[in-house]
Amino acid sequence: MPDLLKRAALPLVALMLALPVAAIAQTAKTVPQSQLEMQLSFAPLVKQTAGAVVNVYAEKTVRRQSPFAGDPFFEQFFGQQMPNRSEKQSSLGSGVIVEANGTIVTNNHVVDGADDIKVALSDGREFPCKVVLKDDRVDLAVLKIDTKETFPTLPIANSDGVEVGDLVLAIGNPFGVGQTVTSGIVSALARNQVVKNEFGFFIQTDASINPGNSGGALMNMKGELIGINTAIFSRGGGSNGIGFAIPANLVKVFLASADAGVKAFERPYVGASFDAVTSEVADALGLAKARGAIVVKVSEGGPAAKAGLKPGQVITAVDGVTVEHPDALLYRLTTAGLGNSAKLTVVDNGKEKQVDLALARAPETAPRDQRTIGGHSPFTGAVVENLSPRVADELRMASEASGVVVAEVKDGSVAASLGFEPKDIIVSVNGSEVKTTKELESVASQGPNFWRVEIERDGQRIRQFFR
Repeated sequence: MPDLLKRAALPLVALMLALPVAAIAQTAKTVPQSQLEMQLSFAPLVKQTAGAVVNVYAEKTVRRQSPFAGDPFFEQFFGQQMPNRSEKQSSLGSGVIVEANGTIVTNNHVVDGADDIKVALSDGREFPCKVVLKDDRVDLAVLKIDTKETFPTLPIANSDGVEVGDLVLAIGNPFGVGQTVTSGIVSALARNQVVKNEFGFFIQTDASINPGNSGGALMNMKGELIGINTAIFSRGGGSNGIGFAIPANLVKVFLASADAGVKAFERPYVGASFDAVTSEVADALGLAKARGAIVVKVSEGGPAAKAGLKPGQVITAVDGVTVEHPDALLYRLTTAGLGNSAKLTVVDNGKEKQVDLALARAPETAPRDQRTIGGHSPFTGAVVENLSPRVADELRMASEASGVVVAEVKDGSVAASLGFEPKDIIVSVNGSEVKTTKELESVASQGPNFWRVEIERDGQRIRQFFR
């Protein structure tokens, strides 16, 4: 060994001898120590993993109504049925093969509403595929390539092991130019209020992510999937160094549901509502930090009530993992899995205690008794159901909502023409309260000359009069 290297090595050896054993064992994450290490390349890692990242091409048919519909002059030639035109709309995205049988994870918004979906592998081959499971709340979808071929996969990591500062690679198909690899670091964790859907727990990265990267892989230095790239923060449509990925642990739970053959992804029913802990709330409750989820309302007989949760209590951790905000609480409960239980750390009157919460499906406390209203009434063509926590969850409504809800409105029906919408709650008809679908159907069949209808929409009461 040259003298210069010996002199450089001696302090390093002395430092290592002085370090605790636990510190020496942490060799997986180190900063570059020499010019040689600065010249290292990601190329071997990309070659190992790029084959598991695919381009996703989704196409849907959109019917556009003629701008002359309703014009008397044109209707005298074409009649009431004005000529409409259909056109194809295409979207580009990315996906990750997570099972050798051709099972792919991507974003729901990449394939939502698509009539035809194809994926292109890194070697140029294309395959048709079908949607196995999708959910707009968590913005995930599972696709399956229709073939018996075996494909390369990307193993799914434990995203709870991800730390701010970790090196990452993002692989996807930005702007449709073809497979592209960018590098960066994890710049933040547990980000919420990033997109408008209900899910609010993201890994933030400065690896360049652009339109078309959606559904692609965010990968660690072991070649493992730590997240599905989903959104960017941008004012001009390009990458500003702030991208967001859905953590791999949620991907695991969603994939398990798809493999189980369920028709819809379900999250645990808590039976309570929560709010963020502001600095003012933290001061009032004597909390050291403004973080956690404060209990606002508890539904009678629900899991939260059975666990002893009460309004005013603050949940600060789930199974020992800190909860930053209500979205983080929902994420932790979802990744814990249905059928299990979670141990909540709860602060009540300045004292900390542990509470066990059962993670069960939302119950159907009242039979939904779905009915399609016929006859001649303002409700003709409306599909209605009795509300329960299960129905409310399916319709993306508050779990405590009750009464009769419009689940669907048939196209071209009387109900559609009068402006009824899914999630409308029918409160009363002609002054009589409506509590069940059977009651609504009975009232609708009476056929009075005048209708006075009260509905609840987005928490607002609306009164309408029909003849």
